[in-house]
Amino acid sequence: MSETQTDAFKAYARKCGAVFTAVVCGTLIMVAASYAPLTNHHLSIALVLTAAAVNAFLVAGYLMHLIGERKLIFAVLAFTVFFFIGLMGLSIWAAHDLPALGAPVAK
Repeated sequence: MSETQTDAFKAYARKCGAVFTAVVCGTLIMVAASYAPLTNHHLSIALVLTAAAVNAFLVAGYLMHLIGERKLIFAVLAFTVFFFIGLMGLSIWAAHDLPALGAPVAK
């Protein structure tokens, strides 16, 4: 019985090592993309954000074991994403709600 546990542990350790290697590679890609002399600044931002999203999925999904969890955790994550998008939308909407420079202030 200990041999099967040892084999299972070795397989799990191998999987965690692969995920860790992927996270390190993703981090290196983010750093390289931030220093890369790309002509389009939006492309480097997109590369960094894509690598960050992949890293976040790997860490949350595999290293924090959220892939195999119950529906409640995914519901909480869905609400978090929903409210985050809502707050970002409100922030963008409020950015255009500023008075013009040099406009008189109402008393």
